[in-house]
Amino acid sequence: MNCPSCASGRQAEFGAEMNIHFRGLQSLDKPGLLVFPKLLVCLDCGFARFPVAETALALLVNETATRESSIQNGTRAPSRPVGQDCA
Repeated sequence: MNCPSCASGRQAEFGAEMNIHFRGLQSLDKPGLLVFPKLLVCLDCGFARFPVAETALALLVNETATRESSIQNGTRAPSRPVGQDCA
């Protein structure tokens, strides 16, 4: 399979350890989700991708649904988009 970013065929697989954090100030008290995926990295442009295990994906889906429900009900403020300054 070629790289979806640059179409290179030079890719390598690496083991990884990642801690996925939930965005926003309201999520500061939530622990991150530790996952150990296999990364597929393009050796030409650096584009990387990885699968998320079903159990970790279920936790991400559940937290996202809970967060969206809280925002729609007005109990939490939505997080700011990435890249906005604090002004």
